[in-house]
Order: sequence, then structure tokens, then C-alpha cells
Amino acid sequence: MPAVQIEDLRALLVLGEHRHVTEAAAALHTSQPTLSRLLARIEEELGARLFERDAKGVHPNPLGDLALEAARDLVERHDRLRRDLASILDPDAGTVRLAFLDSMSTSLVPRMLHDVRLRGPRLRVELRQEPSHVILHDLTTGAAELALTSPRPDGPYGWLEMQRQRLALIVPAGHRLAGRKTARPADVAGEDFVTVPAGFGFRAQVEELFAAAGATLRVAFEIRDLGTVEGLVGAGLGVAIVPEQFAGATGTIGIPLSAPGAERIAGLTWRTDRRLAPPAERFRQWVQEAGPYD
Repeated sequence: MPAVQIEDLRALLVLGEHRHVTEAAAALHTSQPTLSRLLARIEEELGARLFERDAKGVHPNPLGDLALEAARDLVERHDRLRRDLASILDPDAGTVRLAFLDSMSTSLVPRMLHDVRLRGPRLRVELRQEPSHVILHDLTTGAAELALTSPRPDGPYGWLEMQRQRLALIVPAGHRLAGRKTARPADVAGEDFVTVPAGFGFRAQVEELFAAAGATLRVAFEIRDLGTVEGLVGAGLGVAIVPEQFAGATGTIGIPLSAPGAERIAGLTWRTDRRLAPPAERFRQWVQEAGPYD
């Protein structure tokens, strides 16, 4: 026997309102026998007689009143859920869950959101600022639908390149390399280095640059925020490699990095093994139209 469905509960409520099978069946645009069988099926599944039958119609007994109250609550909750989901999934006014790297919070993210807002002023965007390994976890669990990250992740991920950021070596004022026009990782081999913690995508890129140059990376300080990395260098606590936009804010000297792969490619990514919700897909389309942001 099939389980009671929401529409069965709606019919039960109509029967409770009319208290007559024929009148309730007419209101439901069904036949009297069909409605009678529905009532019998609900009573059998619940294991209780809910309505008393007499010559005047059907009347809920105390158990029937209890069932009608529960049916009313379930139907209202179901309808509210449908309305809420419809609102959230509205492609023009729904909700998008976007994760992004800390280092993009003051540059790429504001520009991108500004362009999206021009196209979809009613779209709501929930923001999550976090490291790359957490971003991939959130994309897997669905906590985030879209993400701005670097580098492009391996696996079932779509990718929309948004920005290429040149990398620079930053040194404090008075550093021996301060007057150089370009620099290489080997130029600061063995010096105190400030960078983001292990596990961050940018840290892996820095390590790859040093490894390719056969140079030693000597990490003195780790901090997840690239703006703070620049501040520590400005205070004379070491040197660092950062995207060029982070150079010079607190008195550091930025020197373009001369090395293969000395750029960070930032992009919008999403899982390709599931369909994006309509608002997220609309967001992705708008970003594609507006970008890239070089």
C-alpha cells in the first residue's frame, strides 16, 4: 500500500471542512468512491478510525481532530518549503553560495560582485572566505556552489579564468636587492621568508618556484593573509613572493619576479559532476560575460 502523500492530506482537510463525502469529492473534482477509498486507506495506514459515518455525512472523532491538525501543519510546512525553495532557486533573485581565497577579498571579489550586481540587483550572494583546501571541501559538500581560487583544481571541476596576476619579490626598504629591476627565487635563497601556511595553494606555488630554481626556502613566518605577509616584510622581518598588487602598501619594494610560472592564475570553479542551481548558473554566465579582470 502506498504511503500517505501530501495531496492525500489535502483531500483529508477538504473532507474535514465539508464533512460530507459527496460535497468534498465535488470540491476535489473526484468521485465519491475514490474519496471513500482514500479515507479508508489513510485510516488503515494510521491504524485508527478518524471519521464517524452517519446519514448526515462524516464527522471527525477526537482522533480525527488530531489527524486533521497534524495534516494541516504538514501541508502548511510543505507549502512553505516549496515557496522558500522557489525563492532561493529563482535565477534572478535566488541565492548563490560563493567561496573565495582570502587574498582575493580586496581585489577580484569586489570587482566581480560589482559587475554581477549591475546585471542581477536582486540576486543574493552568500560569501565564504577561506583557504583553498577548505574551498574544495565546501564545493564537494555543497556548502559552496562556486569558488574563486588558484590554481585550477584537479578533478571534476569547471574552470573560467578570471585574472592573471604577475608575481613579485617584495623586500623591505634598504634591502640589498631593492634597486633590482627583476629578481629570481635563487636571489633570496636561505633568507628569512614570509609566506602563507602549508596547505594553501599559493604556498605550493612558491615552493614549486624555489624547487625549480634549486633554491632553499627558509620560512621564518607563516600567515594566511597576503596583506599581512606584505606588512611583515615592510617591518623588516623577511622577504616574500606575492601577487604584484600586494607590493608597496606598507613600504615594501616590489621587484618583478623573473622565473617560469611567475604568475598566479585565478579562476571561477564549480563541480561538473552535478548541475548548478539556476541562480549559480546565472551568476556564472554573468561573470563570464563581465570578465576576465586583467
